[in-house]
Amino acid sequence: MKVNAIFRLKLIGLGLALVAVIFATRLFFLQVVHGDSYGEQADKQYLRSARTFFDRGSIYFSDKNQTLVPAATLRQEFLITMNPQLVTEADQVYDLLAPILPDLKRSDFLAQTKKTKSLYEEIAGGVTTDVAEKIKALDVRGLYVHKEKRRFYPAGRTAAHVLGFMANQNEKYTGIYGLEHYYNNILTSRETGSFASFFAEIFLGVKGVVTAEAVESEGDIVLTIEPVVQARLEKILGEAVERWGAEAGGAIIMDPHTGDILAMSAFPDFDPGGRQASLDNLPNPLVERVFEMGSVVKPLTLAAGLDQGVIKPGSTYFDTGEVILNNRRIMNHDKKARGLVDMQEVIDNSLNTGAVFVMQKMGKESFRDYMLAYGLGDKTGIDLPGEVAGLVKNLNSPREVEYATASFGQGIALTPIGITRAFAVLANGGKLVQPRVVKSIKYDLGPTKNLEPVILKEGLLNRGALEDITQMLIKAVDEALVGGTASLPNYSIAAKTGTAEIAAAGGGYDEDRYLHSFFGYYPAYQPRFVVFMYLVNPRNIRYSSETLTGPFMETAKFLLNYYEVPPDR
Repeated sequence: MKVNAIFRLKLIGLGLALVAVIFATRLFFLQVVHGDSYGEQADKQYLRSARTFFDRGSIYFSDKNQTLVPAATLRQEFLITMNPQLVTEADQVYDLLAPILPDLKRSDFLAQTKKTKSLYEEIAGGVTTDVAEKIKALDVRGLYVHKEKRRFYPAGRTAAHVLGFMANQNEKYTGIYGLEHYYNNILTSRETGSFASFFAEIFLGVKGVVTAEAVESEGDIVLTIEPVVQARLEKILGEAVERWGAEAGGAIIMDPHTGDILAMSAFPDFDPGGRQASLDNLPNPLVERVFEMGSVVKPLTLAAGLDQGVIKPGSTYFDTGEVILNNRRIMNHDKKARGLVDMQEVIDNSLNTGAVFVMQKMGKESFRDYMLAYGLGDKTGIDLPGEVAGLVKNLNSPREVEYATASFGQGIALTPIGITRAFAVLANGGKLVQPRVVKSIKYDLGPTKNLEPVILKEGLLNRGALEDITQMLIKAVDEALVGGTASLPNYSIAAKTGTAEIAAAGGGYDEDRYLHSFFGYYPAYQPRFVVFMYLVNPRNIRYSSETLTGPFMETAKFLLNYYEVPPDR
């Protein structure tokens, strides 16, 4: 028995030794004899862009019939790469590629071919099937064509600031700016491991770049943005910016009752699917920038005074054209005095002295409390990245002049989304809503999550005050705006213009630079929409009634017709 056991052990040992010899011989042939050949095969089989395994949820607009329209999705494209160690006669190879890839620069290509320590260089991405087939047909050693998935924005620049874009960050292809960033963990979250081959690395010398994590999407997101409305708003706003030579412009259309953003546009914009040459236009100024808004704040001041009961629409004061507080002179925009005037004329003629009168009747502390109740000093909580709060520290000053200037929108700086939410309080019965651009999340695993509108506060203003300020704003449109020529015969529109001096970098204000703004809600007695527009420094024109009345009314006509809103008068 003992002899048999020893014999079996020797037999097993001999077998293992034989396997080792075969294994070593095979390794020698793979690495030495056929190294180049198998190396190229390995490159073709295992070298992949990380985007080859890239997956990401889609973003959808939802139209007025709740039909989903793709806003951001994936499409199959091709990536052209090379192994510089295998590409010879680089000039000739470039001459073959140049007619197929016209954007490929000779200097760049030749520089890549000289990276002889590299196994992997990307030559061109986003290549179509036709181009990929032509490159395959060249059959150039060391040149490869790979399938890849890329982020695609079917509507081009539409809603660019809302959507954001994708880019490589810290060696990951991830969401940058907008919803791509804010909901990045929903759109992409589950990493399913490495696709590198252990045996390819051991036997064929394929290293480093073959490692690519496969990432699967968690779900899709559905927006409140209506694509037809968004496109029309961008057209109207873009034309206004161009016509008046403005440095920038923005606009928001919101449902005042739910906070749903139907459209949100800012110029200058960018192409989310293109290469971003400048960083200046990427942040969303509607949530990330503050402005001194000017006279559009006056209705908020008067509504507060009406709610407190210190004024009525017929209340009067004697306008001398100026008020002096803390040794500072505050004047009306035209520097004119009007004598005895009521609150309607304060709105119609946008009298700074009238807003100051209301603030003084209320008292500093009470005025501050109302402004803060409108949420002017807070972030709105909108589901977009980078939101900043309004700058209202002047409302904590002991100096009365700071409250006086705030009453007509100077000395406090607000985001466009922040002031739009405040205007919605006048339109929705006194509620402070939380604006939103996403209304549901369609999870890949599990049910769809419908996001409910958020009402943060209710009863901010009493019914009588809301009715009074609405009637005053309607009358201002019907009788005073552009001489009463801008009103719509079958619809009541409550609106107010604003023209504000732009703060200078070194303090004070630029005398010849202005922010034009315009807000309104309609139909005024049963509002469906609250709209805010602004232009930054339009050229050679003083008042917003001249620059924004047309765009605002064009938007109103479109919305009322598109949504088939019944006339209210």
